[in-house]
Amino acid sequence: MQIHLIAVGRKMPHWVDQAYDEYARRMPRHCSLKLVEINAGKRSRSADVARVNREEGERLLQAIPNGSRVIALERSGREKSTEQLALSMEKWLAGGQDVALLVGGPEGLSEACLERADECWSLSKLTLAHPLVRVVLAEQLYRAWSIIANLPYHRGD
Repeated sequence: MQIHLIAVGRKMPHWVDQAYDEYARRMPRHCSLKLVEINAGKRSRSADVARVNREEGERLLQAIPNGSRVIALERSGREKSTEQLALSMEKWLAGGQDVALLVGGPEGLSEACLERADECWSLSKLTLAHPLVRVVLAEQLYRAWSIIANLPYHRGD
């Protein structure tokens, strides 16, 4: 099984790449984390933001590997605890199906992405910068894996 983090945006700050890479590197081979970066649309004062969002959504959808379970990261989605994420990850591993996590641009995900998603998650009720979402997701996926593998990394209740 592979987890595909498909996110709008390239050329992240060095600290984002470094933090993401650290957690992705810790994931086991049979549950690896792969980042797929999608070009962001050009935004200017005169840009048609709705069109830009739709085009980004099309590129996100094209990047989803065939047969993957699709999870949209959206502020209005369902929040999960780390322990609930670990239970989801166990089900993913048991099913052997790849997972695609979709992270939109500044305006969020397109309607087409939300319609395609098998489920929608929210990382927080807070609005997070898109580069930070990559780091938080990678860390939480590793933390969930550490729970499954009985590693001492997670010190929850």
